[in-house]
Amino acid sequence: MKKFNEAVEKNLERLEQYIPVVARVHGGSHPEFHEVKRVFDKVSVKIKKSVTEKPDLDKEFKELGKITDNYLVPSDVCESYEAVYNMLEELEKAYQE
Repeated sequence: MKKFNEAVEKNLERLEQYIPVVARVHGGSHPEFHEVKRVFDKVSVKIKKSVTEKPDLDKEFKELGKITDNYLVPSDVCESYEAVYNMLEELEKAYQE
């Protein structure tokens, strides 16, 4: 749980800033990113509601893995898009530990 909390502390706020921008910029050529945003919004809400215990995010991380092809960064995207996938992957790894 400690590792997950650290990953949340490190990444959640930045993800909340980056994801809407990346969806706006890349959503046309990468419509799957709108799905990433939809699932991330659920993750964010669950994390904020579960102040003291670890939230149940198995379903959401499984869905993110499927949508993103296990966080495989497309070759035609910007550094912010790549950063989002890297932060999401870091969150998921910390969650699984």
